[in-house]
Amino acid sequence: MTRLLLIGPPGAGKGTQARWIAEKLGIVAVSTGDIFRQNVQSQSPLGLAAASYINAGEFVPDSITNAMVRDRLAQQDVRHGFLLDGYPRTPGQVNFLDETLAERGLELDVVLQLTADTEELVERLLKRANRENRADDTAEIIRHRMALYFEQTTAVTDLYLERGILTKVEGAGAISDVSDRISVALDVALGLLAETPC
Repeated sequence: MTRLLLIGPPGAGKGTQARWIAEKLGIVAVSTGDIFRQNVQSQSPLGLAAASYINAGEFVPDSITNAMVRDRLAQQDVRHGFLLDGYPRTPGQVNFLDETLAERGLELDVVLQLTADTEELVERLLKRANRENRADDTAEIIRHRMALYFEQTTAVTDLYLERGILTKVEGAGAISDVSDRISVALDVALGLLAETPC
């Protein structure tokens, strides 16, 4: 049973790599973005509360995010391992996750951090916004999200670095190249003979 966290700035390709890692390891990818969308679409109380922050390009407060993640980690499909994508983003969320896992006698095994140049990520997200007709994804909003990400998550990555479970992987370049780097990182961190992606 493997429990991973994949962390990285907006546009770093976390979703794509999370799906690949989950398939390779036979675990469930748990994306906070998906959790938010499911709650918003179902108009649950938590979803309605989260929507106003998401629409403004702000991060959802810990109290709302934590409650959603706790509900998701209580579901049966994560019993044999999971990969968290996009959570935790703050030291408070790290503590909450620690407590939630400790209640089940569990802890994270590895934290993979995707890194990339900020301007490259801004350009990548602007191109995606244009392709997907996301008129609200302007350069100003994207840079604001980037600034919030670095402001909040540096403390998180520092915590996991101190614990000795943080592994940094360069997230720039072709998807297959990034997958190759992740494969090597997992081989080292987990002692797995991960297959090289096609």
